[in-house]
Amino acid sequence: MTPRNFSLTAAIIFAIIALVQLARAVFGWEVTINAYAVPLWLSWVAFIVAAGLSYFGRKAYYAAGT
Repeated sequence: MTPRNFSLTAAIIFAIIALVQLARAVFGWEVTINAYAVPLWLSWVAFIVAAGLSYFGRKAYYAAGT
């Protein structure tokens, strides 16, 4: 796998993660892990981080050229 393809793949995966976290934050979906209720604000943080990683992956994809 070339670095360009890796950047695109990573950008797509992080974009999907960002969309799922955004959906959880907007719709208020509850997540419980071993009787621990994950706070909703954590999804906003995860959305920002995943969206940023997706942006930088896409930026690296275009910077790598053809």
